[in-house]
Amino acid sequence: MILASVVQLLSSAWLAGLVMLALGCVFAVVLLIAHEKLKVEVDPKILQIQEALPSLDCGACGFAGCGGYAKGVMENPELIGRCSPGGADVSAQIAEILNLQVSASGPAQRPIVHCRAHTENRTYHAEYQGIPSCTAANALPNAQACKFGCLGFGDCVRACQFDALHIVDGLATVDYDKCTGCTACAKACPRSLIEMVPFGQENMMTVACSSKENGKSTRATCQVGCIGCKLCTKQSDAFAIADNLARIDFAGYTPSDENEAALNKCPTGVIVYRGKSAPPPREPKAKQAAAKA
Repeated sequence: MILASVVQLLSSAWLAGLVMLALGCVFAVVLLIAHEKLKVEVDPKILQIQEALPSLDCGACGFAGCGGYAKGVMENPELIGRCSPGGADVSAQIAEILNLQVSASGPAQRPIVHCRAHTENRTYHAEYQGIPSCTAANALPNAQACKFGCLGFGDCVRACQFDALHIVDGLATVDYDKCTGCTACAKACPRSLIEMVPFGQENMMTVACSSKENGKSTRATCQVGCIGCKLCTKQSDAFAIADNLARIDFAGYTPSDENEAALNKCPTGVIVYRGKSAPPPREPKAKQAAAKA
């Protein structure tokens, strides 16, 4: 009796297994037919363009990923040159795939942080003990006295896929040897302190501040902020003052004695160089005088 029950159970199991196997085969055939009938043909050139791209999906080109950009540039060749990480080499490869000639692109875009205040240069209302995020800290009015400066919690660092940004003594600092110009850091900064600028030279001069406060208020919160004194504009036409803040025309910037004079005249040392071999920022004149005393 027991033996008969076991045999019946095994027979039922084998039958169920055979039914499942048959159903699996039927479904596999149906899916294979559907795949062949419904598949969308992809232009081989799109695949070639995608293979030429760095496959980072960083979004610097304005598309969600490299696949989207490959399709977009196939449809509109004017988009060639938008892959910042790939640079001129990738642009040349895409142009060759499309049998096009492209003119030489402009200078590579690289980020500049418009702040130079390290922890020791700043005034704080209170110690921030909330979520360690620039976006979270920026929502609080008293995260630090200067409401325009770098918050130093590294949202830009986490956004960078190339290890090209680090927080150094409270300040976001770009490693230009690793930077590809992908724009992720600029998009991540809640205070819009990071600007993508054309690096026509290895090192670019900039005003490393974003404060629009008057000179007295800026001095009260930061030792190295722009006070809108206009001394730089008297030395060089490359500088202009708006909203108590000096700015340099990056598009028209070229190294000159006048620009160097502006840098040397700046009382707070806020005019600095940024780049692969940039010299260290000059100390504020007040600190220089105190060191000599």
